[in-house]
Amino acid sequence: MANKILSVAVIGLNVDLVEVEAEAVNGDLGSIIIVGLPDAAVSESKERVRTAIKNSDLNFPVRKIVINLAPADLKKHGPSYDLPIAVSILSLKNNFKVDFTKTLFVGELSLDGVLRPINGALAIALKARELGIKTLFLPAKNAAEAKLVDDLEIIPVPSLAKLFLHLKGVEKIKAQAKVDFNFCNKKTLFDMAHVCGQESVKRVLEIAAAGSHNILMFGPPGSGKTLMAKTMLSILPDFSLEEALEVTKIYSVAGELKNNDPLVLSRPFRAPHHTSSSVSLVGGGSWPRPGEISLAHRGILFLDEFAEFPRVVLENLRQPLEDGVINISRALGRLKFPAKFILLASMNPCPCGYYKDRDRNCVCSEKQIANYRRKISGPILDRIDLHVEVPRLEFSKLNQNSGGETSADIKLRVEAARAIQRQRFVGQPFLNNAEMNSQAVYRYCQIDVPSQRLMAQAMEKMKLSVRSYFRILKLARTIADLEGEENILLKHLAEALQYRPTMED
Repeated sequence: MANKILSVAVIGLNVDLVEVEAEAVNGDLGSIIIVGLPDAAVSESKERVRTAIKNSDLNFPVRKIVINLAPADLKKHGPSYDLPIAVSILSLKNNFKVDFTKTLFVGELSLDGVLRPINGALAIALKARELGIKTLFLPAKNAAEAKLVDDLEIIPVPSLAKLFLHLKGVEKIKAQAKVDFNFCNKKTLFDMAHVCGQESVKRVLEIAAAGSHNILMFGPPGSGKTLMAKTMLSILPDFSLEEALEVTKIYSVAGELKNNDPLVLSRPFRAPHHTSSSVSLVGGGSWPRPGEISLAHRGILFLDEFAEFPRVVLENLRQPLEDGVINISRALGRLKFPAKFILLASMNPCPCGYYKDRDRNCVCSEKQIANYRRKISGPILDRIDLHVEVPRLEFSKLNQNSGGETSADIKLRVEAARAIQRQRFVGQPFLNNAEMNSQAVYRYCQIDVPSQRLMAQAMEKMKLSVRSYFRILKLARTIADLEGEENILLKHLAEALQYRPTMED
């Protein structure tokens, strides 16, 4: 009876168990047939496996081999089934000293039998632990990434020949040791101390970093919007292990881990061009992959020239800005990708950029300005907490040393505010104020009578929506946290209200 070799199918961020079994039958000698909904990459595995076995000086059965990938109704994708297929074939003629019911194999084989790295190693390791698997065999270059999961033995397989000796008990492969990491945002060339003036914008960036709120900056060309956006990364708090694992899982599945780094150590900063398609932004494709909004998870999604993005692309941001996830439906099923990011958008006030500029005349017609603004819908603007103007700097400010606070100074306050939020939300599914639901807002964002009167007046005069009401309270909560205040005061609410949309037609 053929051994059932355990492997997995990675679909989006979901991982499903797959059983690989081989059987020798009568037929064309040395041929291999793979059944179980394989795609082209899996079907081609038979040639890679046969050649890898022969080049590893191992005996290939002189029979027709049928490989079954179960369950048969689950589409199999990619080359990571090479290793389990090879082991299932070799187990036909060899007695391996391993419990295959507690062991999982994944890996792509080269023709000489060396294992190539795969995508999704962290997601696979997490699923293996969930299934009660004790040992995971995978390519050596993926071993450090998989070892981020505790209570799982990771065997880094360099080649098929080495794996064969290990399974026979002749020469054991040493298990992967756990690696310690330093979670620190990568160094940037930009520091808040280098930014001249723009104190109001710096304040907005600090509030956004402290509570993970969304921002829209608007102002004339060359006023420093892009510079301020790139500088914001320097004041974000460092990753926690929980956040790093969330992001690493996404990058691993997307094949975005660089330089063989097993773990994403710093918060992502994604800046897609305004010509990007909907699929590249939100994810998807015939075999769904995470898009830019998921790759920006727990970091910053910077959309420069916000109004130049096609409206249909921007409308796809509605769900992730509200729920922190993006649901993608395809023929193979419904997938969910996390998308909890800080949206940092910047735009000009009109197509030429000089609408109501004090020094240069705007050459746009009223219709052009209206069409430009109409590209961004009300529901999208309503989901952005902080709207701030970035004015052109005067020469007197530009020609002097800023002497302002450094990014390190601001980061200390941001981290202190985040620490307050972590303590507040112990046992809750929230990591920061922006993620609170309506019930949490009622519980943690209570305001006194004077603040209630101010809020009532603002709701009436500014025609605020219910969504705006909750977002203003969450923003006021963050401002209070930055000052270390237990309660939201009138001044905190007043400051939060001033950041609602102020752009005029």
